[in-house]
Amino acid sequence: MIFSIFVSTISGVLLFLAFPGHDFSLLAWVALVPLLLQLSFCQPLQGFFSSFLCGLFFFLGIFKWTLTVPGYTYLHHLLLITYLSLYFAVFGLLFAMISRRFGVVTALFSAPFTWIVLEYARSNLSFLALPWGLLAHSQYDFIQAIQIASIAGTYGVSFLIVLCNTLIAAVSLYFLTKCKHTKGHSSISKDKLTPLIFFTTIIIGFSFIYGYYISDKELDGRKIKISLVQPNIEQDKKWDTKYAKTIENTLMDFTSKVVRDHPSLIVWPETVTPNAISQDKLMYRKIKRKAISSGAYILLGSAQVQKFVREKKQERIVMNSAYLISPDARETEPQRYDKIRLFPFGEYLPAKDIIPWSLINVKETNTFFPGKEFTLFDFPEGKFAVTICWENLFADHVRQYVRQGARFIVNLTNEAWFGDTDAPSQFLSMNVFRAVENRIFVVRCGNTGISCFIDPYGQVVDSVKNAQGHEVFVAGTLTGAVVAMKSETFYTRYGDWIVWLSGALTVFLLLIAIKKDLMTPAVRSKKQLEQL
Repeated sequence: MIFSIFVSTISGVLLFLAFPGHDFSLLAWVALVPLLLQLSFCQPLQGFFSSFLCGLFFFLGIFKWTLTVPGYTYLHHLLLITYLSLYFAVFGLLFAMISRRFGVVTALFSAPFTWIVLEYARSNLSFLALPWGLLAHSQYDFIQAIQIASIAGTYGVSFLIVLCNTLIAAVSLYFLTKCKHTKGHSSISKDKLTPLIFFTTIIIGFSFIYGYYISDKELDGRKIKISLVQPNIEQDKKWDTKYAKTIENTLMDFTSKVVRDHPSLIVWPETVTPNAISQDKLMYRKIKRKAISSGAYILLGSAQVQKFVREKKQERIVMNSAYLISPDARETEPQRYDKIRLFPFGEYLPAKDIIPWSLINVKETNTFFPGKEFTLFDFPEGKFAVTICWENLFADHVRQYVRQGARFIVNLTNEAWFGDTDAPSQFLSMNVFRAVENRIFVVRCGNTGISCFIDPYGQVVDSVKNAQGHEVFVAGTLTGAVVAMKSETFYTRYGDWIVWLSGALTVFLLLIAIKKDLMTPAVRSKKQLEQL
């Protein structure tokens, strides 16, 4: 029992150390080996609890920053970590079931398929969807390893990582079998090991060769100059009317500074204006005049009420929106995008008429209306799309924009809520995959950072930083260039095909395993009758 807990802890800790904040990314390629070796000798229920513990330690490490969010308590943290750990637990249960019925080699072979099905489920389950801490995200700065995402998406990279872990586990089991002469479903022979080695070598080899080949290509096309404004407005001042003028002056001063670089587009962060510019006409006119005088488009985020309020205020129905203001004096109305994927518990309370959230001390929040259209902004140098805050975490959401003709993506965000934690770097790691999946530039503009340019190969070209190299909670500007890419990758066209293939294989093996379980008592009874 103690040894089982120790092994699960080792895998969980190694996993979260591979992620941004610690950045020992190579650990991800071996972190699951202890868990897989243990699962090879487990009964299904034991596998469930062992994997649950692994997930518990992993998510405790990944999500320690969430405790900085106003109104988020230890009770909420316990519920979140428990819920997310259940996906690991189900993986352990399925692995043990398949191992018991088909042998450990089949279980190891199927492990990458099962893993990414569960990652996909975690990323898309209604308001519980949270595509955070996917194995692939640990490799965001391993450029050659992540290029396969343009074919198989982020889940394809997670597949490779689990595949590598299974190979190491299989080889370890083979030598363990030879040394201890292990018998039963956990034993592994050379004949069984060879096909697994061959399959793994081909898949991983192809992925890395493709990665090295494609990432070495140069980008062609006309460059668009874009300037980012990172104002670093403190969260407790952001919505205080006493600081409205100061915030406005800060934005205008930074904008005047970047105008000297002659950008085509100037970007401000999410919900950066003290009031909604759709209602504050004076503020809108000031920004419009700045656009006209600079000759540049100004893109900004604007919403009327703050998120994560501690106390219930008078209810107002608003949108979290992005506005593109033209330098053409004849265009009197800005283009607008309304955020589609709202943040649960921050921008709306899910199923509040059905679920009594007050029982777990979840307070009412401001009610935002979701947008309904995947808006493309008309821009002289190429159409682009805007994602607001966590929308850029959802691969299929961004993919829809690219399919409709977006040539680059701008992500507006405000992460002042999370303090000086690992959250901004983890956010950044997920943005990298949106660039690689669709072979487009991703421009990120945050209130407190990280504001940066990400090229179509996932490389962070440059970011706003101070003299000491700090990227978070610093004020500054950055001017860079993007290419309006007319690109449609295999992933852009076909989406998460690898998940559906994996789902079909997992269900097939599971159904046969269950069928064998149901038949076993009948077979045993028949043998007993024959003996009588």
